[in-house]
Amino acid sequence: MRRELLLPVAIGIVVAAIVAAIVLKVNLGAHMVLDGSLKSVRAVAIEQASAMVVDFRLSNPAGYPFVVRTVSLIAEIGGKPIEGTVVADVDAKRLIDYYPAIGPKYNDTLRMKDRILPGQTVDRMVAARFEVPEAKLQARTRLTLRIEEVDGQVTEIFEKQH
Repeated sequence: MRRELLLPVAIGIVVAAIVAAIVLKVNLGAHMVLDGSLKSVRAVAIEQASAMVVDFRLSNPAGYPFVVRTVSLIAEIGGKPIEGTVVADVDAKRLIDYYPAIGPKYNDTLRMKDRILPGQTVDRMVAARFEVPEAKLQARTRLTLRIEEVDGQVTEIFEKQH
């Protein structure tokens, strides 16, 4: 390369790097997704079915509030995903009171229209009924908590298998 071209090429690379850094910084908080982990998973047999209570922690790293549209709990049993029927907060309280073996209610239920503010971390729970026996539910190969935001962004949090 010719010597007189080195300085303009170096200046061009520095300017391009500065522009790329500015674009990344501006868009850093625009990605609507939650970070999270499942803290406890508890199940109990109810008649011919099972109930599951899941406690979890969520963090919103985005620069905008995350507004919940739907919450679902999906267990993979024998290679087949089975979605549980999520119960309302008042029914979750009744479930926990009626079946003391499932343990106490530690957190509030994550509900439709709940807002997780930018930078906020919250502990929540969800309870669901699965139309399978408890033994099959306990033998699941995967558990997925799926949270959809009002604008359609989906966050999935998976249970860590031991």
